[in-house]
Amino acid sequence: MNLANLISLARLFAVPLIVWLILTGSMGLAFWTFVVAALSDAADGFIAKRFNQATVLGGYLDPLADKALLVSVYVTLGEAGTIDLWLVILVVFRDVMIIGGALLFRLLTRSLTMRPLMVSKINTVAQLTLAGVALGAQGLDLDVGGLVVGLTYVVAATTLISGIAYVVGWARRAAGMEPTP
Repeated sequence: MNLANLISLARLFAVPLIVWLILTGSMGLAFWTFVVAALSDAADGFIAKRFNQATVLGGYLDPLADKALLVSVYVTLGEAGTIDLWLVILVVFRDVMIIGGALLFRLLTRSLTMRPLMVSKINTVAQLTLAGVALGAQGLDLDVGGLVVGLTYVVAATTLISGIAYVVGWARRAAGMEPTP
């Protein structure tokens, strides 16, 4: 267990705390805890690459921590009425589709190499930004209504594009495995 993996693990363990803080109305503390968790995503990646700490465990732990953080925060903010429910459904559906597709592909091929697409990285940054702005608006009493609306559409667009890109990629790889008649 190296430093990069410990940071990813800490992000994963921060998820229940952030959800609890949101549900109990401690939005200021939820905001700051979320900011630290979001920044840890960049930190663990930087450390893994810069100090040659990339591991197989980290390759699974980092995206798991990202998905747990984003899905949990989006569902909780959706329930609180802070983020539109249609966007919550879209974000959760995309992640379920990606995880389901990955599991199915692994089952069919006995192998799976997950390399995040650039649009997926952009989507993660957009999702983190929207959640942070929404939490900051409530926790720090900021007026960011127009920014939240704009970010909502950016997140929706990148979520759709990213989800479609993964499905198309897996379909092409699966088609290459099928015998031709």
